[in-house]
Amino acid sequence: MGRGRVELKMIENKINRQVTFSKRRHGLMKKAHELSVLCDAEIALIIFSSRGKVYDFGSSSVAKTLERYQRCCIAPQDSTIERETQGWYHEVTKLKAKYESLQRTQRHLLGEDLGPLSVKEEKQLEGALTLARQRKTQIMVEQMEDLRKKERHLGDLNKHLKFNIVLSILEAEGQNLKAIQDLWSSGAADGSSSYHVHPSQSKPMDCDPGPVLQIGYPHHDTKSFSGETNFIHGWVL
Repeated sequence: MGRGRVELKMIENKINRQVTFSKRRHGLMKKAHELSVLCDAEIALIIFSSRGKVYDFGSSSVAKTLERYQRCCIAPQDSTIERETQGWYHEVTKLKAKYESLQRTQRHLLGEDLGPLSVKEEKQLEGALTLARQRKTQIMVEQMEDLRKKERHLGDLNKHLKFNIVLSILEAEGQNLKAIQDLWSSGAADGSSSYHVHPSQSKPMDCDPGPVLQIGYPHHDTKSFSGETNFIHGWVL
């Protein structure tokens, strides 16, 4: 009586699943060994159980077989990577040489390590120094021009401020003068009204002037107010 067909799905019972795994693992390894012996094939078999255990079989060596597999299957990619690596290596070499050249140039500009310079390099260095001096002079001239512009601007601003201050002072003085004039006008108007003299009061007042003292020769009669004459030659009292 033959065995029935087994349905391919995971065995739910853990014990049955473990027994089936052990039996079929041994059978698979036996078949791999037979295939390698009968057909002279290089076989590498790696099995991981559900518990994480590893089982392997190799006709010669699993590591050597995997290395051979990598050479055969990943060779084009390795060639591309190798070419890219070579390109980057050449680029790094060029950048390193350029960096060293720039370092030497910087030392030369600082006045260091000038012994190995050739005549051409000395001329190039002199030209570079000349250009640097010209650039420095141009920058200084531009800065001085900017400072002059700022100075003129500040001078104009100062003049404008002074003009505004003087104008405000003059306006304040003008207001004070106007107030004084108004006050003076109002005071003058009040004084003219308070000291107005009536025509009836403009008659001269009768008063006795009293004795008179005259020094020098008289120009008219030397009689006093009482009718007596007191004459001293040259003086009259």
